[in-house]
Amino acid sequence: MTITVPIHAIELTPGSTVSIHNLSWQDFETLLLELGEHCHLRVAYYRGTLELMAPLALHERPHRIIADILKTILDAQGRDWEDFGSTRLKRPQVAGIEPDTCFYIQNAALMHGCTDLDLDQYPPPDLAIEADLTSTTTINAYQAMQVPEVWVYRNSTLKIYMLEAGAYHQVSTSPTLPDLPLIELIPQLVRQAIDQGTSRMLRALRSQLG
Repeated sequence: MTITVPIHAIELTPGSTVSIHNLSWQDFETLLLELGEHCHLRVAYYRGTLELMAPLALHERPHRIIADILKTILDAQGRDWEDFGSTRLKRPQVAGIEPDTCFYIQNAALMHGCTDLDLDQYPPPDLAIEADLTSTTTINAYQAMQVPEVWVYRNSTLKIYMLEAGAYHQVSTSPTLPDLPLIELIPQLVRQAIDQGTSRMLRALRSQLG
């Protein structure tokens, strides 16, 4: 006997995850419509597996702080960027993902005027940032999107993954900011922001960067 449960009947406590298997792409699209645009759940889909995640309130702070740090550094370097936040990325029939935050940097100029992020018309984001990521479904989805670089911040540690030959490899230096020791710098700055305030940390960073 098959039991059908409405998606809104699934309640997740903050920090928890539920996986649903053998879900078609059409099922995934229908589920997204049911959830609506303002659902608090995060979703990741890859080749039939759907993960629903209920983020902790504390989950939001690190990736927002890291995004502010990134923008401050890029501005100091005189580089353009476009912040697409948690815009849903989809590769039809294969994968769908909502990043914590994603950026166009190398391809920033191509995104001027973009109001509907269709990956058949636009390149994938140059960089995605995730906090507390443990999901292989999420990593596989980014790989399907061909996002060149992913930063994962977890347990006060930053890991940088670069896409090479179709797979992610952990690297010690960011291809986007190769001259900065981000693995050491980002956790220090996040801690400063939490302890002293984000605006204060960013002002000090701008001063250091000149």
